[in-house]
Amino acid sequence: MLQVEKISGKKVSDIVVEQIEEWIRSGSVQPGEKLPSVREMCELFDVGRSAVRDALTTLKGRGLVNVKHGEGTFVCHFDTAQLLPDILLVQKSDISKLYQVRKILEAGIAEMAALNATEKQLNIMEKELDELVNAKTLKGWEADYRFHLAIAEASGNEILVDLMDTVSTTTKKGIMACHRIILSDEKLSRDVAEQHIAIYESMKAKDPIKARKAMYNHLTYVEELLDNHLNESGD
Repeated sequence: MLQVEKISGKKVSDIVVEQIEEWIRSGSVQPGEKLPSVREMCELFDVGRSAVRDALTTLKGRGLVNVKHGEGTFVCHFDTAQLLPDILLVQKSDISKLYQVRKILEAGIAEMAALNATEKQLNIMEKELDELVNAKTLKGWEADYRFHLAIAEASGNEILVDLMDTVSTTTKKGIMACHRIILSDEKLSRDVAEQHIAIYESMKAKDPIKARKAMYNHLTYVEELLDNHLNESGD
């Protein structure tokens, strides 16, 4: 079901634009899918028809939707990266610091989780792993984050979980930025998927040494991926 917030205040059409972009960004509506009608969106957002029409005009100008007269408004096929607000993207200056912390913290967490994970916790990891490996939209980053969080919880140490939570905002930025890059590259997607599978398999085998190594290698790979991407983009 599409999630909306009632709208009030100035620049109503801009807020409608933001909410429709969030539908697209989150995968609630897919490329080629028809959006609700103008009348339906007026009811969903509790706004007038002019606000919805202005919002659709803006989205059309950005190449995100295509208005077909007599048929409706459809989501275009496009690079989902263009929907990411700057605040969600990890900055170049943050990468080294973030991944220093993540490698120190999560490699140790993986080692402990391999020793302590219960069958139920392994099932949770497997569920998140399946979702992130098969993700076809940017929303896969959420399963990726939950996979890493599930490993922390499986460590059996609440302080480690709290430490993960302390850096969660920056970690989420890094994971989302990673998925932004790999979404349109089959080889990179496969590499990252295989790394997560290796982490999970080491947990299932209760092999702490392999778990530490698999996690460290994965985080090093992502750090280099982000760094190279930002160097190429001139950030």
